[in-house]
Amino acid sequence: MRYDKILLEHGAGGLLMSELIAGMFLPRFDNVYLERLEDSAVFQLGGMRLCFSTDSYVVDPLFFPGGDIGSLAVHGTVNDIAVCGGTPLFLSAGFILEEGFDTDDLEKIVDSMARAAAGAGVKIVTGDTKVVARGAADRIFINVSGIGVIHYGGTISPRSIEPGDAVIVSGTIGDHGAAILSARQEFGLRSSILSDSAPLNLLVESILKVSPAIHCMRDVTRGGLGAVLCEIASQSQCCVVIEEKDIPVHDGVRGICEILGLDPLFLASEGKIVVFCPPGDAKRVVDAMRSHDLGRDTTIIGNVCEKGQGRLVMNTSIGGSREVDLPTGELVPRIC
Repeated sequence: MRYDKILLEHGAGGLLMSELIAGMFLPRFDNVYLERLEDSAVFQLGGMRLCFSTDSYVVDPLFFPGGDIGSLAVHGTVNDIAVCGGTPLFLSAGFILEEGFDTDDLEKIVDSMARAAAGAGVKIVTGDTKVVARGAADRIFINVSGIGVIHYGGTISPRSIEPGDAVIVSGTIGDHGAAILSARQEFGLRSSILSDSAPLNLLVESILKVSPAIHCMRDVTRGGLGAVLCEIASQSQCCVVIEEKDIPVHDGVRGICEILGLDPLFLASEGKIVVFCPPGDAKRVVDAMRSHDLGRDTTIIGNVCEKGQGRLVMNTSIGGSREVDLPTGELVPRIC
């Protein structure tokens, strides 16, 4: 650990978060499931292959264009299970409530969670509630854990990635981050951008049906597409090359990034997925994704080059190229 105090950046999905996990948690909780550092733990139990995931949600503001903390909490955990090839089944919900929190807002959030769970085809089957003194938390924090079953025959993991694989993204990036920024009064921004928060399990099902050789999938969350691809490149020990001109970015997102000096490559999404598959399967996968409402803007943005050195390279729209590293700072604190 390079710091003796925890910073906001330690939860941003970038370099400091990676260092915190590697330096603090992995050595103490070391086991074969955790060391893979994937969105869900995958394990065998009673002849079935299961996946288990957990995530905590502290987004600010609680209600934002296109969603709220309740729907986001359900979607985020469902998606972490889905991208491991699992069918999400059951969720838990843990609430930390601050004394004085408005019960009308709590009711809206819980109703939103119920609708999101029904829309994703999952059930919230257990939970916990704690109330802390006024000032000891910020209104409401939610933890959601989930379990799913894996029927897919292949192994979906960065370690399955091979040279030549196509890199596919399911649509415009950074929508959630831009929606959060536009909802924060301190920025004084006005935008029509909505968060892309959505359950991806049905989109993933359509992908798995058309290709028996999906190598890796990740939902694009904290740290954005750039951070996700950096992590995948490192874990796969492959060079991943992407084309800046092919990365879909909504004009409104690009405008917000230009005003605030941000890079959309590192702005969070909550309803987008990146897929790695053999080049021979790429067209079928893209067609299947585009046939789904959440994948209409699916695009091939790059490919995997040689093994041996895990790095992410972006060919820029002006004709050059640059190596992309994990962000060291916090672009948007409390994004999810």
